[in-house]
Amino acid sequence: DPRTVIVMRSGSDTEMTSGFGGEEARLISEAPGIERGPDGVHASPELFVIIGHPLRRSGTDANVPLRGLTPVALRVRTGLHIAEGRMFTPGTSEIVVGRAASRQFSNLTLGSTVRSGKMSWQVVGIFDARGSVAESELWCDAKVLQSVYQRGNSYQSVYLRLESIESLQRLKDALTT
Repeated sequence: DPRTVIVMRSGSDTEMTSGFGGEEARLISEAPGIERGPDGVHASPELFVIIGHPLRRSGTDANVPLRGLTPVALRVRTGLHIAEGRMFTPGTSEIVVGRAASRQFSNLTLGSTVRSGKMSWQVVGIFDARGSVAESELWCDAKVLQSVYQRGNSYQSVYLRLESIESLQRLKDALTT
């Protein structure tokens, strides 16, 4: 979707090499050109970690992305919907799992429990993203993930939805000045 934008730190070529403090993420989220609705600004500061989880086919651990985001992410990422169950409740150890991840990895079904870090995560939903790479991820509340992985008030990217395609330049100008 041309109205969905990902903001990363200057010089970063992936989310794993990007990083923002909470104040920087807030400033990015307040920039002009971002869609706003009754629920507020449509921007989702996100944290990204890689965890090991067993594959269905072999039982050996493989990397799976665990993404901390805000509930507004469903407003930012069009074409994505909860196919089974529900979205996680903010502030809890609940996760939603991409459809592709639920097929590829063991024990990622509705109602199952996933152990990672110091946390047991309850799977409360399966999401569909029209076959996009997002379906290979597990999603949880960003603040909970920050705490579990001792990341302080940090993020790696900010996903946002533009007011219109034409507002991209206004956003870029605001972020670079």
